[in-house]
Amino acid sequence: NALAMYDRETPDRWHKIANVVGGTTEEEVKRRYQILVEDIDRIESGKVPLPNYQKVPNISKGSNISITEQRLKNLKL
Repeated sequence: NALAMYDRETPDRWHKIANVVGGTTEEEVKRRYQILVEDIDRIESGKVPLPNYQKVPNISKGSNISITEQRLKNLKL
């Protein structure tokens, strides 16, 4: 939530985020953010494979769909 509260234009952004998170420093927040950005880049570029989720029975329909499919079926993308 802190990233949403303080966008790139916020003065002292990393200091404010560290205060919201608590128990961390401005430098640690920046480092963890950079790791997050790198992870997202790897995922979006296809360098990280998606997990192979187990199929679970869909009792109401009698078919097997993955957990991911269950989670996504109600999203309006």
